[in-house]
Amino acid sequence: MTQEKWRCISGCGACCRLDPSLRQEAIDALSPAQQEQYLAMVGADGWCIHFNTGSRSCRIYADRPDFCNVANLVKLFGSPEDPGAGDRLAISCCLQQIRSEYGGRGRVMRRFRRAIRQRQ
Repeated sequence: MTQEKWRCISGCGACCRLDPSLRQEAIDALSPAQQEQYLAMVGADGWCIHFNTGSRSCRIYADRPDFCNVANLVKLFGSPEDPGAGDRLAISCCLQQIRSEYGGRGRVMRRFRRAIRQRQ
C-alpha cells in the first residue's frame, strides 16, 4: 500500500478560514509576534483578508507568512524515525478543515483525496 503524501490543491483555500473562534489551538501554537500577524489577517467574515473567495486563491501566496504554509507542518513533524508523521498531520488538518468549510462529500474533498493518493 502506498503511503499518502500531503499535497495542496488549487481552488481550495479551506485553511484560509482564520476565524479565531474556530482556530484557537492553531493560534496558541504561534509565537506572540505570529499571533499578532495572524489576528491582523482575519477579516470581518473570518476569512483571511488576502484570500480571494471568488477564485479561492491567495493574493500573497508567494509572500505568505510561514504559518500559512501547510508544507511547514510536514517538515516540522516528520522525523527520520517516522518520516510520514508530518504528512499524516497535514492530511488530517486539511481533511478536518475541508470538511468544515465545504462538506465531507463535496468536490473539494474528492479532489484532495485524489491528490494525496497520487504517486510522487
